[in-house]
Amino acid sequence: MNRRTHWDEVYRAKSAVSVSWYRPHLELSLELMERYSASRQAAILDIGGGASTLVDDLLGAGYEDVTVLDLAAGALAVSQQRLGEAATSLGWIAADFLQAELEAERYDLCHDRAVFHFLGTEEERELYREQVGRILRPGGVLVLATFAVDGPERCSGLPVSRYDEAGLMQVVGDRFGLVESQRHSHVTPSGQTQQLMYFVLRRSTSTDSGG
Repeated sequence: MNRRTHWDEVYRAKSAVSVSWYRPHLELSLELMERYSASRQAAILDIGGGASTLVDDLLGAGYEDVTVLDLAAGALAVSQQRLGEAATSLGWIAADFLQAELEAERYDLCHDRAVFHFLGTEEERELYREQVGRILRPGGVLVLATFAVDGPERCSGLPVSRYDEAGLMQVVGDRFGLVESQRHSHVTPSGQTQQLMYFVLRRSTSTDSGG
């Protein structure tokens, strides 16, 4: 499957506010990011941020070093158009996160509500672990949202992986420590409720960065 083609088509076929994962504001994401970022100067990467309004809220909260990465350039364009002149103060990367050439130990905090649960093979998950471990500074934090074990089995026509604490740590525990987790009920634009899990993971200061 060509991921880029799939997601480009999704954003051509649907408006950014009608896709199932849309939420006017990612309140829990922002709450956790504010809790675990040391300052408003923290370097932040939103993985798969696309057309999400999280970047708007990060700017509104005073964060000064925010980058949004997404495979679908069209999704990034939606955010850039929405933000107008403010978009010039942000970093924008149109790339597959697993393959993107990102600076080592560049970020204090990464956020992902869009990418990890679509990774269906151990090879993809290993690439993800290596990439996050490489780009986070020692002690840096990943705020990760996935579908819960009782969440949907598919999203946007694709199968997804579902996690609880034990299942996630089997996948990432060799590189990260679990700081906290909590369930979250997401209501889609069509009115359906989906169960998610939010995890806060800290990169070990002794972990090989993978670089």
